[in-house]
Amino acid sequence: TMIDVLLHCRYLIPVIPENCVLENHSMAITNGAIADLLPRHEAEKKYAGVAAVELDQHIVLPGLINAHGHAAMSLLRGYANDLALMDWLNNHIWPTEAKWVSDTFVFDGAQLAIGEMIKSGTTCFSDMYFFPEATARAASESGMRCQLTFPIFSFPSNWGSGPQEYLEKGLALHDQYRGSERIKIAFGPHAPYTIDDDSLKKIVMLADELDANIQIHLHETAFEVESAVQETGERPVERLRRLGALSPRTQCVHMTALNDDDIHTIREHGCHVIHCPESNLKLASGFCPVDMLQKNGINVAIGTDGAASNDDLDLFAELRTAALLAKAVANDATALAAHAALRMATINGARALGMDNIIGSLEIGKQADIAAVRIDTLCAQPMHDPASSLVYTSSGARVSDVWVSGKRLLNNRELTTLDERELIQRTQQWSEKIQSASTKETTR
Repeated sequence: TMIDVLLHCRYLIPVIPENCVLENHSMAITNGAIADLLPRHEAEKKYAGVAAVELDQHIVLPGLINAHGHAAMSLLRGYANDLALMDWLNNHIWPTEAKWVSDTFVFDGAQLAIGEMIKSGTTCFSDMYFFPEATARAASESGMRCQLTFPIFSFPSNWGSGPQEYLEKGLALHDQYRGSERIKIAFGPHAPYTIDDDSLKKIVMLADELDANIQIHLHETAFEVESAVQETGERPVERLRRLGALSPRTQCVHMTALNDDDIHTIREHGCHVIHCPESNLKLASGFCPVDMLQKNGINVAIGTDGAASNDDLDLFAELRTAALLAKAVANDATALAAHAALRMATINGARALGMDNIIGSLEIGKQADIAAVRIDTLCAQPMHDPASSLVYTSSGARVSDVWVSGKRLLNNRELTTLDERELIQRTQQWSEKIQSASTKETTR
């Protein structure tokens, strides 16, 4: 049997079937897909002479899926920290973006984010930001898989004059990548408070025609919900339901301020929830009731949000925070156990993005999107439970190797498609420009 490469794994967590850990198993890869999973001793006989990669000091699992972020905002990491959400957005982030965001800014910021994500085990990400065509180029060149949700506001930005231009540019991008195996384009109405009814109706119509996903920041804070009720008499979830914007293609980001009716509506329409625990904690936005959502049969995935409000894109760190926070919110130490947390960052993310037929688990026929995490370190010893070790220890920094569609993007901690040193230099140049301009404005 002809295959391209054989991975020999100390531990292998396929995610499907659930709660399963395979020991001393091998994975065969051919043409970018998983061709076989079998015990190592059988693989060595069946595939004798095939090139093999020894991962005998590793846990191997599906590549992680970061279901929500703003990649280019990595260039604003650490900028305007320790502020409330609306102050942070209105008085710091949006004015800075208006001054600096461009095609070049987004390309450089996206490359920085992609490099960080690869090095911490992420193989697929969803992004919502200006100049998504630049992020698409960065993802294409790096070999990463992604969903790009082009942003739509009711007001102008550096990327467009208003809803009509955003839609025209986004639809052109959708056409450009229609046949792409790794890049998927979706609609990204920013939030209920930044988009009008007519634009939302048009987005729903176009998304239905193209069978495209919609991702939106929703019920991010109690203040957002209270303001909407005062102004319109409707909670944002109810408004989206009335406008037809809720469906199994809808990805609801944050969802911290929920009541029973909201949860019932989301469940009834088959929507997905994207949980961003560290960003929500840093901006004091609230707590997503993950355990309650999952008990109601709602698919919950996980995202880092942007590095400007996190400040890292390490999805393993996000999982640890999510697991601990879920227990505290539910007042139940059994809430979001280790395997359930791993599902949030793998198969649940794939389901939310509509990619669960090709990624999210290590199954024969699926794409070979894989991460390998070293276990021969002090913080990983002793190895009583591989899944628990991945979720509750510093796993992101121990990712040694990453594959997307069978292509090795990280080889023993070295990026293979990005020049890390050159990328750091470009990033530092942006930091110097932004800091210099801020200093001049302060001293006026």
